[in-house]
Amino acid sequence: MSAPVLPPRGVSVRVPAKVNLELRVGPRRADGFHSLSTVYHAVDLTDSVLAEPADEWGITVLGPYADRVPTDESNLAMRAARMVAEIGGVDEPVHLTIDKAIPVAGGMAGGSADAAAALVACDALWQTELSRTQLDEAAAELGSDVPFLLTGGTALGSGRGEQVVPVLTQGSFHWVFALHHDGLSTAAVYAECDRLRADDDIPEPVPSQELMTALRAGDVDKLSLALMNDLEPAACSLNPRLQQTMAAGLAHGALATTVSGSGPTVAFLARDKAGALDLMVALSADNIADEVVHARGPAAGAHLLSDITVR
Repeated sequence: MSAPVLPPRGVSVRVPAKVNLELRVGPRRADGFHSLSTVYHAVDLTDSVLAEPADEWGITVLGPYADRVPTDESNLAMRAARMVAEIGGVDEPVHLTIDKAIPVAGGMAGGSADAAAALVACDALWQTELSRTQLDEAAAELGSDVPFLLTGGTALGSGRGEQVVPVLTQGSFHWVFALHHDGLSTAAVYAECDRLRADDDIPEPVPSQELMTALRAGDVDKLSLALMNDLEPAACSLNPRLQQTMAAGLAHGALATTVSGSGPTVAFLARDKAGALDLMVALSADNIADEVVHARGPAAGAHLLSDITVR
């Protein structure tokens, strides 16, 4: 007689950060969001989320950004856990431990990443076996970037960013991220974007064929010519320090630069790993940013690391 299958005691999930290779912002919609056409790219700068059964709901946050992350019901990962419990009919508290390396309010979807990880972790912990459609719908309700962080890789986002379709990408790309810890509010950046474009006739956004061609070919030079972000002028308007950072990276040999999402993280595309490491050293020596890190993409979306079975 085979032994019974015991539920896991704890489940750990790793989840990547994202950079927008292209972010085209269309007109403001009736629901307050903007129509977007974006190409998401996951990179191996990661958070991990551990979900464990507990007597009461709670969150612990570890890492250098711990003091900037809420640990109450407003935390997006906690909202994700509650959502899985509701969908799966689970009446069991969970404690989440978030080990953060993705910047907070940095335009790299750190909060969305943790929410995606919590969806996967709690589904595995409680063995609710939610369908991919159920997970995607829950992710979209939580936030525009959350569905992509479930998927990872490189993907085209439309709607408000929550409608995700994978994009064929050859090879991998090396990035250097200049992190500024004085975060920017996404809502404030979009409002500034609207202000700067107030007199413009804004068309519905569509992806560029140049970017798609570069990704299919794995051509870093063509990719360097195709990076763009409609939110960049607004982010730089709110934080002029970003322009200095971008100029410094280009002067030190970066192939291209872009603000990541709504900022204030600045992304630099390097030719290869050696070029990225050289750029890291140069930018660190300039003291142009609060922190400089290297990452590679594309990276896998939220995925199980381990589970510990009750003995």
